[in-house]
Amino acid sequence: MKPLNTASAFEFKSVRFVLTDMDETLTYRGRLAAATYTALERLQQSSVIVIPVTAAPAGWCDQMARMWPVDGVIGENGGFYFRRNANGHGTKRSFWHSDADREDVTRRLRAIEEEIRVALPRAQLAEDHPFRMTSLAFAKPEDSDLRETILARLAAAGADVTVNNLWLLAWLGGYNKLSMAKRILKQAYDLDVETDRDAVLYAGDSTNDAPMFSFFRHTVGVSTVVDYLPEMPTPPVWITDGPGGVGFVEAAEAILRSRR
Repeated sequence: MKPLNTASAFEFKSVRFVLTDMDETLTYRGRLAAATYTALERLQQSSVIVIPVTAAPAGWCDQMARMWPVDGVIGENGGFYFRRNANGHGTKRSFWHSDADREDVTRRLRAIEEEIRVALPRAQLAEDHPFRMTSLAFAKPEDSDLRETILARLAAAGADVTVNNLWLLAWLGGYNKLSMAKRILKQAYDLDVETDRDAVLYAGDSTNDAPMFSFFRHTVGVSTVVDYLPEMPTPPVWITDGPGGVGFVEAAEAILRSRR
């Protein structure tokens, strides 16, 4: 990784899309700063498409898609894409699974949830779990043995699993942040990232960002990404000085400088 402040003025001149993690990348210690919100708005005003790609639940993502200066939100680690309607009210929703399959997927997730809770009474669902539509989220226990046991049981039940700085996450379908991002960029923006990876910059901070860091050429980790590097096959190319939203503002400034 290289310090972002050493990047040349033209390093990000090809960037037309910013995909970014949300928790502890746009936020810091759970709060969204005014400067970070302004950075999102400035990117949009410079004709950069901005899409948070997050493990956050549908309830949070609906609010972000409706009210934030973003062009849409990929949520629950790739389970869906919410986009504000053209008239500014309501959202258009696209899910990884077809409408025909979603009911069965939901039923299977509920069965896995019940199995884990019976087998591991100390496993606690995340506080935001009632707002989820396509995934399970367990609170991240301090007990590392319990954490590994929950993950092992989720995987044994056939779920895809990952960890971020807040949750132990599980879903069904084999997708992740990257596969859904590829789909949405092609369907909604006619961008084939297999042939035009330079058009995208990805910013993140934790383990479930690893597929994005491995794929895109322009990748930025906010400073706290160092805590997760042992779990990443490929680190981000650049690292910011500041954590969370402070680091994201650094990334936004680097992009805007290149566009000028």
